[in-house]
Amino acid sequence: MIEIYLFVNPLGGICLNIEKDILKLVETENKKIQFRFIPLVNMKTINHLIKLFDIPAHDIEQRNQLFEDIYSAALDYKAAQLQGKKKGRHLLLGLQQAVAVDNQPYSSELVEKLVVEAGGDLEMFHADRTSDFVKESFQTDQQIAREMGITKHPSAVVYNYACDRDFGVLVEDCESMDEIKSLCETSEDNLQYFHEKFELNHFNDSRVPHGHLHLL
Repeated sequence: MIEIYLFVNPLGGICLNIEKDILKLVETENKKIQFRFIPLVNMKTINHLIKLFDIPAHDIEQRNQLFEDIYSAALDYKAAQLQGKKKGRHLLLGLQQAVAVDNQPYSSELVEKLVVEAGGDLEMFHADRTSDFVKESFQTDQQIAREMGITKHPSAVVYNYACDRDFGVLVEDCESMDEIKSLCETSEDNLQYFHEKFELNHFNDSRVPHGHLHLL
């Protein structure tokens, strides 16, 4: 079995492309692959986006708006997931497509449209969206990211049990699927390559799967 954890910007276009590629990989590979898309929102990711979008450092209003939109989108995704993983993914990919690709502004109306398109219950979504549970679930995601040493998106952590690796491998700035696909291979040459190449980090919290990460 293979597990893939992908840490993403819920309004990011590059993350959208990687998510689509992972979904295609899951559909086409003759392997059992479990995956999870995790929204990542912290000051490092916000500062990176500020530089990427050429937002002036003194423009506090635009900076705050960027943070609020991404944080809000992350909570939207967490709330939609409570009605099913597929509905959550529809919302996430829909937001990224609309905002990052189609240049639509993020808004509650856009979110509601995507929830309805996914077949979700809008009243239930609003109740979940404002709940403490969704906020706590988001904070748990951020804690997992910190414990895994994730600071950038898109970043992936891959566990491949088929080749007897007892550690996960972290791929930062994974703008293509090449490294992720390599990590899903099971050949002995591939296993030896990873043992030689990666440095080991230790994590002891039980919420981080299997306690070890190697950095690519």
